[in-house]
Amino acid sequence: MTLGSRAPLWQLDAALDRLLTAEREDPVRATRSPEDLRAELGDLRPPAHGRPDHEVLAALERLIRLSPATCSPRFFNLLFAGRIPAAAAADMLAAFANHTMHTFKVAGPMVLVEAELLEHMLEIVGFAEGEGSFAPGGSLSNLLAMAIARNHAQPEALDHGCAGARARIYSSAEDHYSIAKNAGLLGIGRANVVPIEVDDRGRMRVDALHHAIAEDRARGYLPAMINATAGTTVRGEFDPIDALAELAAELDLWLHVDACLGGALLLSPDARHHLQGIERVDSLTWDAHKMMGVPVTCSALLLRDRGHLARNLDVAANYLFQADGALNPGRRSLQCGRRNDALKLWAAWQSLGDEGYAARVDRQLALTRHAAAHIQAAPDLDLYQPPASTNVCFTHRRATPQALTAALREQQRALVSHAQIGPTPVIRLACLDPDIDDTDIDTFFAELDTVAAALPT
Repeated sequence: MTLGSRAPLWQLDAALDRLLTAEREDPVRATRSPEDLRAELGDLRPPAHGRPDHEVLAALERLIRLSPATCSPRFFNLLFAGRIPAAAAADMLAAFANHTMHTFKVAGPMVLVEAELLEHMLEIVGFAEGEGSFAPGGSLSNLLAMAIARNHAQPEALDHGCAGARARIYSSAEDHYSIAKNAGLLGIGRANVVPIEVDDRGRMRVDALHHAIAEDRARGYLPAMINATAGTTVRGEFDPIDALAELAAELDLWLHVDACLGGALLLSPDARHHLQGIERVDSLTWDAHKMMGVPVTCSALLLRDRGHLARNLDVAANYLFQADGALNPGRRSLQCGRRNDALKLWAAWQSLGDEGYAARVDRQLALTRHAAAHIQAAPDLDLYQPPASTNVCFTHRRATPQALTAALREQQRALVSHAQIGPTPVIRLACLDPDIDDTDIDTFFAELDTVAAALPT
């Protein structure tokens, strides 16, 4: 079947309208077990013979209707920030055009879009002479940063490997799990990620870090990188970047900042102080698919100095890189074939502008403050600590976080997560969707009170 005869059959505009209506009418979809889903969906295996287009579209709609609604006003579970229509449209168009972002020859102006986005983000961070690269998610952006830091500490590792090396990575005890995972993939070893004690707010202690590095050097280890976090996954806290930069300069160590969540605060003149000193670090990861509301995935690694990407990633491939020189991002990327993630971020930024994004971040933080104030005023709720960004951690005096979050989901009232901070289980309310209002936050707490009252004490 030709594209011309296939396209009208899909009727995506009508399908999207139906899905948006379903999202409004059913903001928290019924919880179904894997067994129930298999029974309801039927055989999910690819068929021997193709099905008519209208059947495939109906199957796609059915799958989405049975999946969690991540852009509804009752979704507080993950670090996603609603839906920006321009970004969603750009993401669909990127799939339709199907460019790959490794050469100018096949991507054309899309390469220019990506380059301008990176330059703008570098300027916001304060990396006047920097460079950047998109990657499919913060975990892989962190992986690339860790590889560059390892090779910076052990130049021979790039060509000859790091067998027998005793490189060490220093990271907050409340860091993202990708740091340990990546250390295993890079040959550094998970056991060589040294967890650094945090203070009572969940921020890395600089004195404990200094002690750990000195102790390791005395034992013959090779300190390779300090990993700081700007917006920790549970508490949303910020490690003291300025003080860490001072220590990294003193000890000649690579300082990376995992700012997957908190990088967006740089967009707000009123909030960027949380990342004071960010212009002094060597690299940072910034996810646009979190606070910036861009569809998953859209992540960038930004580096203060140029040259690291080509030095660590460029490999001769004359079957690909035949012209256009510096306009071939594949020479500075983890990937060869690579989806056009820049387009959706570009479209979102075109729609909002710098001022719109600043207002968006300020709105997210205002929602967070409203939620925290509600908790402090409620007799049965206890705020774990004042929120630094968009995560509000709290407990309920009548029931456990595990029981409450499960009941909210099973009764289709809200989708929210629980987490552990030291010995304390908490509910983590992520207030990232700027399209909700204070009433939606209040409704969440009303639903919470309803399920708590029905649970056994």
